[in-house]
Amino acid sequence: MRDFVDGTAFNAEQGNRARKLFAAVVLAALDDAIADDKKYGNGPEQIARWARSRDGREVLSCAGIDPNERVVEGLMEFVSKGVRTSVALSREESERRSAALIADAAEAA
Repeated sequence: MRDFVDGTAFNAEQGNRARKLFAAVVLAALDDAIADDKKYGNGPEQIARWARSRDGREVLSCAGIDPNERVVEGLMEFVSKGVRTSVALSREESERRSAALIADAAEAA
């Protein structure tokens, strides 16, 4: 019984590692699309084409993301904002956005 539990825990850990690897591929695709947007102006179209492709749908699925049209639109919106994924995921950017939301709410009141 103990071997079964150890094997199951190992397999779950391997699955989590694989999911994180595919999530990194999605982040790299977003960064590439942002670079294309800055250079050629077609970043949102590039990420949409990739996300709708067979490979893109499979990578999104393996990353634990449902590859539906709402997700594609969200990816396009993210790319159009032009914020690199490393910056968007950082604590400083999160704090800056929170401060901006608070300031906007104060102005509206």
